[in-house]
Amino acid sequence: MAESHLKIAVKRIKKDRLAVAGFCVICLFALIAILDSVPLPRRDVGGVKWTRTVLDALFQKEVEKSYSPPMAKTGVLNRKEFALESRHLLGTDNLGEDVFYNALKGVRTAFIIGIVPSVIAAFFAILLGLLAGYYGGWIDDVIQYIYQVLSSIPGILLLIAMLMVMERGLWQLCVALGVTTWVGLCRLIRGETLKVKNMEYVEAARALGASDLRVLFRHILPNVMYLVIIEVTLEFSSLVMSETVLTYIGIGVEPGTGSWGRMIMMADRELPNAIWWNLTGASVFLFVLVLAFNLFADALRDALDPRLREA
Repeated sequence: MAESHLKIAVKRIKKDRLAVAGFCVICLFALIAILDSVPLPRRDVGGVKWTRTVLDALFQKEVEKSYSPPMAKTGVLNRKEFALESRHLLGTDNLGEDVFYNALKGVRTAFIIGIVPSVIAAFFAILLGLLAGYYGGWIDDVIQYIYQVLSSIPGILLLIAMLMVMERGLWQLCVALGVTTWVGLCRLIRGETLKVKNMEYVEAARALGASDLRVLFRHILPNVMYLVIIEVTLEFSSLVMSETVLTYIGIGVEPGTGSWGRMIMMADRELPNAIWWNLTGASVFLFVLVLAFNLFADALRDALDPRLREA
């Protein structure tokens, strides 16, 4: 039965052209992230071992003396033009770095931020939501108290506090985002577990002597997983935008890590000099990825949510 529902969901998604287009864009961005995760043999530059990825080998260009507009043949330094080492599709920033290459380097960070915190949040939400909904009583009261306390604290303040304790970094940011984003999904799983635990097949499993652990993870969890899939997909865009904002204000990923937030932060200083292409490059990449995920997530929700499916 579960397989037939999955096939029906896939067919419904295939009929949605926007969702298919969004999925293709997501696959393209995922490929870029994979290329930036595959290391090449270390390169010795001036006696320093430098680790490169496949993406670096394909798209990295020499750093220019200063900025240059998109596809320009010359750059500008101290109001004087100079010949560029190569052409740059989206130009170079104030530091002479290729904007298109920097935008591509932000893709891997976006996927890490979108996936790792979602896995952390899903772990807490599934575990606590199942326990609260299945056992009820004091266990439910304690878990509800925990997520009510977390919900009462502004998310940005909690994130800042955690990052100040753990220090700045990509993986520290992943942990902080994961720990602070499980509450909503936990509530949904708890509510669905309260309904599912009284179903006939669950009662039958208990009557046949199945342990609580088996009932929870063999009979209840598969029937609430659609909530996890939908929420994780919908949350991806929010997490990516959160990293961009946090890096922009200076508490996100560390310097040297590819980030659209870092590009936008640099562009904020460049705009008075009419250097708009750094901001445009980061914004377009961010917009396209978020839009693609939103289109796909909406179609996925319509296909998997039984309430919408029956309607």
